[in-house]
Amino acid sequence: MKIYFNLNKLLLLLALLVLVSSCDSLLPKLPEQETVLDGPLDGLTYEQKQLHLKGDAAFNDEIFTGETGLGPIFVANSCGSCHAGDGKGHPFTTLTRFGQTDSTGNKFLEQGGPQLQNRALPGIMPEVIPSGAKYSNFTPPAVSGFGFIELVPDDDILAMEDPDDADGDGISGVANWHTVPSYVVARSTAISQNGKLICRFGKKAGAYNLLQQTANAYNQDMGVNSDYEPIDVYTNQFIGPEVSAASVNAVVFYLQTLKAPQQRNVTNAEVQNGKTVFNKIACGGCHKETLKTGYSPITPLSNKEFHPYTDLLLHDMGSGLDDGYTEGSAKTYEWRTPALWGLGLSVNSQGGSYFLMHDGRAKSIEEAILLHGGEALRSKNSYQSLSEKEKNNLIKFLKSL
Repeated sequence: MKIYFNLNKLLLLLALLVLVSSCDSLLPKLPEQETVLDGPLDGLTYEQKQLHLKGDAAFNDEIFTGETGLGPIFVANSCGSCHAGDGKGHPFTTLTRFGQTDSTGNKFLEQGGPQLQNRALPGIMPEVIPSGAKYSNFTPPAVSGFGFIELVPDDDILAMEDPDDADGDGISGVANWHTVPSYVVARSTAISQNGKLICRFGKKAGAYNLLQQTANAYNQDMGVNSDYEPIDVYTNQFIGPEVSAASVNAVVFYLQTLKAPQQRNVTNAEVQNGKTVFNKIACGGCHKETLKTGYSPITPLSNKEFHPYTDLLLHDMGSGLDDGYTEGSAKTYEWRTPALWGLGLSVNSQGGSYFLMHDGRAKSIEEAILLHGGEALRSKNSYQSLSEKEKNNLIKFLKSL
């Protein structure tokens, strides 16, 4: 009887093992970390991981309605709807900025500037661009690695400037000096010029840090007011917070502690040859491979080298990319060098197709290269002179980032 009972237990155990094994074979495998943009930094403490998860939920899961603060005019109803998987946005979620043509400021603030809210709750008319206002469309960026970008010291950014093209390479990047809101606290190492700070986020480098970027996104993108940005975009009146400061700060921490995009196929010979071509035609003059963070109380971010392929500076990109609109001290034809890391994964959040450049007008990497002008004209011409093999290797390298 005992032998029979043990045999039954053994058979049950074997059946359970077979069942578990079968389930494992049916369940989808987790994607390799290098193939996705979302995910926290390695090395966070338990408390930091919990705050990251709280910010993740607010960023990706919280969908605002009219009852919870949305609008009444807006662009999107959640953070994640513009940054699916923490990646680049789609033309459907493109933002429109209007009203500023030079460094003297926005002349259309009383008419809805600086951002168009093109959607509205039922019964409300969405905004339209005022007559005579210059405007530009901005495709939402991928947000992975933002914590590293935020911590590049001002000294390092200024060291990459070459306003008079002293080295004769045709590249003369400059920082965007901009006034920041009163709630933004400058870092202890920040450099100030006539009350303005060096900004680094946005297509024109118009935002100083991730708190400014996030609070502004709640207010301008979703019409949701906070303690930081309490002025309603519809009535232009003070309205109490519709999202808590704790929630905004959790999203800021989430963005700060997202991992950096990881390059793929690093040892592939064509990828390596493509990197050689990248440097040969001087793409690295603006798209600097390596930067370094300053001190941060978040240990995995503190004093770390990282590889974003940007210099965070403004560059003259030529008349073809001059939309007549600007922010801060940037000229209308100047754009901040976009980071290239994560470029190869952009199609995952853009519906299977590329929408590149500041407004998504380029439908391929090659088309984006050919739209470069101004300071990048020499590199574009060099690209056109490459052999087909060199071009293919370069594109393969860029897709590996």
